[in-house]
Amino acid sequence: MHRWRSGVATLAVRVVAVGRSGAQVARRVPEPWPYVIGLFLGAKLLLTLLGLLVLHAWDDIPGAPPPDEALMWAQQRDISGQRWISFWFAWDALLYLRLSELPLTEPWNDFGFPLLYPFLARPVGALLGGDNALALLLISNVAFLLALWYGYRLAELLLGDAQAARRFTRYLVLLPTAFLFQAALTESLFVCLALAAFYHAERRQWLLVGVFGYFLAMSRSVGLLVALPLALVLLRQHDWRLGPRALLGYLRIGWPLLLLPAGWFTFMAFCQWRGGGWFAYQHAQQTGWGIEVQNPVPVLFGPLAGEPRDAARVLFAVAVLGVLVAGFRRRELAYLVYGVLMVLVPLSMGPAVYRSLLRYLLAAFPVALVLARWARHASVDVWLTAILAVVQGALFVLWLSYWTHMII
Repeated sequence: MHRWRSGVATLAVRVVAVGRSGAQVARRVPEPWPYVIGLFLGAKLLLTLLGLLVLHAWDDIPGAPPPDEALMWAQQRDISGQRWISFWFAWDALLYLRLSELPLTEPWNDFGFPLLYPFLARPVGALLGGDNALALLLISNVAFLLALWYGYRLAELLLGDAQAARRFTRYLVLLPTAFLFQAALTESLFVCLALAAFYHAERRQWLLVGVFGYFLAMSRSVGLLVALPLALVLLRQHDWRLGPRALLGYLRIGWPLLLLPAGWFTFMAFCQWRGGGWFAYQHAQQTGWGIEVQNPVPVLFGPLAGEPRDAARVLFAVAVLGVLVAGFRRRELAYLVYGVLMVLVPLSMGPAVYRSLLRYLLAAFPVALVLARWARHASVDVWLTAILAVVQGALFVLWLSYWTHMII
């Protein structure tokens, strides 16, 4: 008994020593990394557990999966036998995986996406033994973690204190479809690059803005238009001065913004090389998804009295616009313009966008800035956090069980 007690005491001493050592290491890690990593890991753990529980329950329901999703679920099983990996792949994720594996020596006939994300998976996948699926998932999750860091730093600059920055970062994780940041999709990469570009713009590091903007424009088609709100940051930093001398000054300082159209031109050059035309991607979108550029306003309000699912999706878009406008401050005009672009540009693709609208709205990160400012009182913060968590949880369950019915 004495030896047993002695062994327990020794183990307890070692546990305490390890705990103290871990605490010392944590203190050495610069802020905000401990908070950001904790937030990232917490979201990852909770969504993984919830996802596994939902899918386990779904297995016992007759007729699951629905016939129109049976092929997709089979493709998920081909990617990995581990469900906590495979359930992050569906529809567009499977297309990205295919694009990451197509040989560059043959013509490409049916691609409609900017290619930064699947092209990053090629070298990363080679390092992982040829597993491009795991590479896509790794890239999106690393981008999500970096997005949280950049978001924290940007919020510190815009909102003025660390507590507000923490609220912004938490709300970024709690946005209704923020679980897609962890999926094999472009959302986390796009938002990471956008946050990085704005952060360095606020710090007047315009060459870095151009570098991040170049890749931003190659990650999603709307990335090219982010040059406009970034230019508004430049104008605000120089008190909105105009005139020939001022314009020359803007060109001298802000010339790296030209790297955003250069990024899109790089993608179009690839379209010409492999697709046989500068607008090969556009042709693929029209024939494959029925996407045609049009006035976004009728697309926004068209389904409100129509199909309930489409009306629900559009109400989310209206809510995003409402929050952005209600929280507008003159100093943050660039972020209002950015947010509005993230809503209206997808809608300009026509009714075909409805199925993916909730996903595209995730790019409108300034919504989290407004919410962080509104939630300065602890009671508001608690209620808002709880509501967002419940809404995201419900949408996550829908995404897992009826992907094609609500979010794609």
